[in-house]
Amino acid sequence: MEGYIHSTESFGTVDGPGIRYVVFLQGCPLRCKYCHNPDTWQVGIGEKISAETIIENYNKNKAFYSNGGITVTGGEPLLQIDFLLELFKMAKKEGIHTCIDTSGITYRPMESEYNEKLALLLEYTDLVMLDIKHIDPELHRELTGQDNGGILAFARYLSEKKVPFWVRHVVVPGITDDPVYLRKLGNFLGTLNGIKALDVLPYHTMGKAKYEEMGIPYPLEGVEALPKSEAVKAKEIILKGFKETRKIP
Repeated sequence: MEGYIHSTESFGTVDGPGIRYVVFLQGCPLRCKYCHNPDTWQVGIGEKISAETIIENYNKNKAFYSNGGITVTGGEPLLQIDFLLELFKMAKKEGIHTCIDTSGITYRPMESEYNEKLALLLEYTDLVMLDIKHIDPELHRELTGQDNGGILAFARYLSEKKVPFWVRHVVVPGITDDPVYLRKLGNFLGTLNGIKALDVLPYHTMGKAKYEEMGIPYPLEGVEALPKSEAVKAKEIILKGFKETRKIP
């Protein structure tokens, strides 16, 4: 089986534990205003690469990945769940640590066929990195073009299935930095089990050049990059909400 691949990165250091071989899959249903990879949005394009080829490419530098593994990101990797399942089955046969970086937007609790595939995929998945864009449904729609119901349901699903996951949240000035919603996010996370890490990332403008190259307007024109110190403060608020729910002093 072949997947539509946007690109790969041989030595990823921010896409899961250790040094990772990172595979960027093509296609995404979200249109996040702060997205720095708009060239991954369109589905059905990109280089078609087999699961076998990805494993072969990984093995060329296997010694460097002794404490890492393969991370599949995007775009939205779960749009290509059949390909992802084949790839991860092959990876686990070779003892490779597997990680999915996803928004969870494709999750639909009532779609039994998809969920059967998802449940099987998670048996071959060591870690999920879950991007939660905004805790409020309407503000999430304004930010991404989609409701967040499926995303929050996916987080609960991971918790119920006891799948280890990291949570990522990008702090954008004037959009996702409201202390009220940061605390609510923490309250929600406090109801979940299996969270191994919380990454609160400052918004940056490095993706702006891609919009210019593609001839499309940059949605956050004029919004300044967030200082790292502000992301640290935001994380403290989220953790306060988390402890509040868990009743941790």
